Amino acid sequence: MNYFSSDFKLGILGGGQLGKMLLFDTRKFDIQTYVLDPSDEAPSKIACNKFFQGDLMDFETVYNFGKQVDVLTFEIELVNLEALEKLENEGIKVYPSPKTLRGIQNKGIQKDFYIKNNIPTAPFQRFENLESLKSTVTSSGIEMPFVWKCTEFGYDGNGVKVIRQASDLDNLPNVECIAETMVPFKNELAVIVCRNPSGEIKTYPVVEMEFHPEANQVEYVICPARIDEKVAQKARTIALNVSEKFNHVGLLAVEMFQTQDDEILVNEVAPRPHNSGHYSIEASYTSQFENHLRAILDLPLGNTDSKVAGVMVNLVGAEGFSGNVVYQNIETILGWNGVTPHIYGKKQTRPFRKMGHVTIVNGDMNEARRIAEDVKNTIKVISI
Repeated sequence: MNYFSSDFKLGILGGGQLGKMLLFDTRKFDIQTYVLDPSDEAPSKIACNKFFQGDLMDFETVYNFGKQVDVLTFEIELVNLEALEKLENEGIKVYPSPKTLRGIQNKGIQKDFYIKNNIPTAPFQRFENLESLKSTVTSSGIEMPFVWKCTEFGYDGNGVKVIRQASDLDNLPNVECIAETMVPFKNELAVIVCRNPSGEIKTYPVVEMEFHPEANQVEYVICPARIDEKVAQKARTIALNVSEKFNHVGLLAVEMFQTQDDEILVNEVAPRPHNSGHYSIEASYTSQFENHLRAILDLPLGNTDSKVAGVMVNLVGAEGFSGNVVYQNIETILGWNGVTPHIYGKKQTRPFRKMGHVTIVNGDMNEARRIAEDVKNTIKVISI
């Protein structure tokens, strides 16, 4: 099929920052794009050929949108699966497939999948709701501390909480959840796997993630990870195995723990471009977004190697600020070599909301990390 400067139409479910960055590459190749998002102010709206506002969980909305395109992908997992399955049965190519998404969308089902397929992961228990979990805690049926996770609708640190005492469960939503054993990990790592329908598969280098202690979201992504090569190879091998078992097409971001004795445990996966791969826009020969596009169109995959060391800093809304966004001191960091900010286009900021990221590239990893710290301490996402 001729994708370039033709009548071919690519549909994207979700119009957030991931969609906006993916659209950079569709515009580079002159590929027609349709985007569906609930918000009329979605960041992707300015960059696609046609924008539709609608509920991603509504069957009719997703189905009618999908009927207009040739290939359908998504930048967020919370979409109506029944609509995707019907579209796929009617000949629309959906990547990753609804079957892959069904095994990932619910974290409880995802964890069961790892156990069934002998993929190393932290021990856990599933609970129908919070009340059931509380009963188990009361009867000392679970060891503290543990990590509480809601099985659906969690994002950016929401839906995850460390439980150190019974009172920590107060005010949590009464929804299906899992209680996961806390892993005394050495590092949090991630590997992005790229695969097309023909079976060509590649992995990006292992990255190291540093998390904000309060917001439970990634603060820095460091590539390559500062780990032993044997550990890195083990992580890439496990990521490839996860990809094979899920039989995904497109990108699969595999988040992992490196334990104190250098074992690798899979935490969770995301079947789409991912925060841990943003560094690749500047630091890699082929960005994660271009490779996602290549994969879902069954084109040859690009080189996933890094050209240079890269560190990504997330720009999130500062505490105490909500309202019309202002990026304070952005002019300062623009004057530094190897520093590239990406602003997502969200007009309203609030505490810890992802508003953008900054990539630092440098021939010296230690210098890149030092500059990243300076960036973090200089630019502030506030409101007026």
